[in-house]
Amino acid sequence: MTPPDPAVQAMLEGRRADTGRRRQRVLAALAEAAKDGSEISAAAIARRAGVDRTFLYRHRDLLGQIHAQAAEPPTIPGGRGPAVSRASLQADLVAAEARTARLAAHIRRLEGRLSQALGEQIWRESGIGGLDDTEQLQARITTLEQQVIDLELKLQDQADDLAAARAANRELMSQLNRADPSGSTG
Repeated sequence: MTPPDPAVQAMLEGRRADTGRRRQRVLAALAEAAKDGSEISAAAIARRAGVDRTFLYRHRDLLGQIHAQAAEPPTIPGGRGPAVSRASLQADLVAAEARTARLAAHIRRLEGRLSQALGEQIWRESGIGGLDDTEQLQARITTLEQQVIDLELKLQDQADDLAAARAANRELMSQLNRADPSGSTG
């Protein structure tokens, strides 16, 4: 085996040193963000550390630390205890959306009841009356519909009688015309 070229060896060591410096900047940025309550995400830490996000994705251990720190509730600056976490804010948002949906359904039910109550009030105030008048009107409509049916049947009977009378008249006229071919009656 040939010994590595000193120039290549120097470049490799420079690259390792640069990677080590960037790792230290990422860890420092993560510690500062946790300390001052700043946003903890891959993009925010990469920006704060002055590295590209792809650096974090190539170093999975750093990315894992960022995700673990983001999942923990951050502390409020000044050491007063934990602040709200992203997960708790999301849970609060889901709960607020569910409550909003329940309230919207409740409002729709109340609007329906109010509409019905106002309709009944206007019905009574209009002079037509309330539900009792409606039942009386329905009974009157039923009675009138029955009278219409009875009159239609009576009219049909009279039309049948008239048709029978016309047929009888035509028959009598034809018999008279056959009995007296001259057309005289005497």
